[in-house]
Amino acid sequence: MIGATRVMRKELLKKVKRIVVKIGSGVLTGAGTGIDPDFLAGLASEVAGLKKRGMEVVIVSSGAVAAGRPVLGLPDRPRTLPQKQAAAAVGQSRLMRSYEEAFSGFGLNVAQILLTRDDLANRRRFQNARGTLDTLLSCGIIPVINENDTVVVDELKFGDNDNLSALVTNLVEAQLLLIMTDIDGLYTADPRSNPDAALIHQVRSITRDMERGAGGSGTSVGTGGMATKLAAAKKAMKSGVAAVVFAGKVPGNLTRVMDGELVGTLFLPAGESLNRRKHWIAYTLRPAGSIVVDAGAREVLAKHGKSLLPSGIAKVEGRFARGACVRIVDTEGVEFARGLVDYSSQEIEQISRHKSSEIEQILGFRYGDDVIHRDNLVLL
Repeated sequence: MIGATRVMRKELLKKVKRIVVKIGSGVLTGAGTGIDPDFLAGLASEVAGLKKRGMEVVIVSSGAVAAGRPVLGLPDRPRTLPQKQAAAAVGQSRLMRSYEEAFSGFGLNVAQILLTRDDLANRRRFQNARGTLDTLLSCGIIPVINENDTVVVDELKFGDNDNLSALVTNLVEAQLLLIMTDIDGLYTADPRSNPDAALIHQVRSITRDMERGAGGSGTSVGTGGMATKLAAAKKAMKSGVAAVVFAGKVPGNLTRVMDGELVGTLFLPAGESLNRRKHWIAYTLRPAGSIVVDAGAREVLAKHGKSLLPSGIAKVEGRFARGACVRIVDTEGVEFARGLVDYSSQEIEQISRHKSSEIEQILGFRYGDDVIHRDNLVLL
């Protein structure tokens, strides 16, 4: 079994040319007293080795808040948004200076990219960000991406850089997402409290039991625990990309992963992957409301890939305009899809439970027969 898993890894990784490497604060800063120069020197050496193999590397790095915290005299992780933004403002320049110093020793140049959710939710800015990143990579420069913590607010924030790394993987069309963390990977139980916990080398699908069993953040400097790493891996898998969660502090582990060794947990890409646009709808856009559908509509959507018609809609929750992203939930409140609506919430309330042929009679106009066309609908 182990031998077959190793062979599968090697075959999968042979095809990889562009990777996203996410580095958590706990890995980058150690105890949280500042950037660890020894770690960055080792990382730069390994990235240089990967580039010699012809690989393109994008880094999603946490650490700005942790780097700025000591300057502000904060003994622990910032508790308020203004404190976090101030720490990020102080720490971001220190973070990038550390990357520049470490990578220049190997003849590598880095570039800073700061993003918010709104940058990727807006389709034009999404395309602009992709163009910038493609240009940097074609010039041999390594982008270092972080959430723009200095200006972010709750409505715009990604929530954690694990989530951001999955969205960036889709943005740059990478073939692999690597998440460097402070533990060896996904275990059957929490290894910090259960001595019988075993490392899971390979995951074909992320189950609800796995998600329920994932704990919170394991350090005082980072915001993402194993739950956020599972969520990021799930997003990557949905876009047809493999992900590996592994211990980033162990010297040489990044190279070992790319050599196909059984390091960390490999999450295999889904058999049926989402195209980039549908991945953007499902995971980048923030839903503006919900549409509750009856059992018949759920079956038609989930099993037959049809469009959502007004006749299957039981209720509308929230207020949103035409073109907004909404959740699609069943009568039990379980979300199973997302999509872009062709009618506003008020218009949908008027035509719900009616046939498509009645739309124009009720509203006085019609955009089409569908509330959400199947091309704009994504099953989760």
